[in-house]
Amino acid sequence: MFQLDIRSRKPIYEQLVDKLKELIIHEVYQADQQLPSVRVLAQELTINPNTIQKAYNALENQGYIYSIPGKGKFVAPQSEATNDEKVKKMKQDLVKLLSEALYLGIDKQELLSLIALAEQAVKGGEKE
Repeated sequence: MFQLDIRSRKPIYEQLVDKLKELIIHEVYQADQQLPSVRVLAQELTINPNTIQKAYNALENQGYIYSIPGKGKFVAPQSEATNDEKVKKMKQDLVKLLSEALYLGIDKQELLSLIALAEQAVKGGEKE
């Protein structure tokens, strides 16, 4: 499925959260699709089930997944209210990052090309 870097300074559960978010954003996991169980994923990645549970809890708190008791974890469909809050927070974070990038000398054209690259990655490489 994906690789985790055990030598990284970033905690394993955070790496797992990032990888799962990426899979959800790129629609590898579709809305309402069931995620692998904690036990299955722990065996597959050979990591502690508590680490998987911590990552799933973080994703649930962020609104990317939901749980059904006795059934498992599922990818959450994106609702407008949730999206509005996320978009507002994301815009604030982007303004901070872009300000820092401009301060560090990255020019506007380079930032625009990075945005185009990110857009292409989200669309799966298709060009309009």
